[in-house]
Amino acid sequence: MIHVVLHDAKDTVAVAVVEGIQAGTELTAWIMDEDRTISVKAVQEIPIGHKVALKSMAVGDTVYKYGVDIGKVVAPIKAGEHAHVHNIKTKRW
Repeated sequence: MIHVVLHDAKDTVAVAVVEGIQAGTELTAWIMDEDRTISVKAVQEIPIGHKVALKSMAVGDTVYKYGVDIGKVVAPIKAGEHAHVHNIKTKRW
């Protein structure tokens, strides 16, 4: 079962495509551009449509989604954590 998807192997977050992801779930992540899977363990609940961190990231790190820079980390994020507006902000302002 595919739980999360990402487009590019350099992506640092993936998007949840199923409901009910709970902490402790071993997630299967499909890298669409390469048609292969990787895994990451969810350490928090991840709502459908939201992002999960694929690797740990420090404040100031760039976040990549769909092969694109979507912002910067503003609070440390561990692999498997929910990545959203509480720990990622745009670089525009």
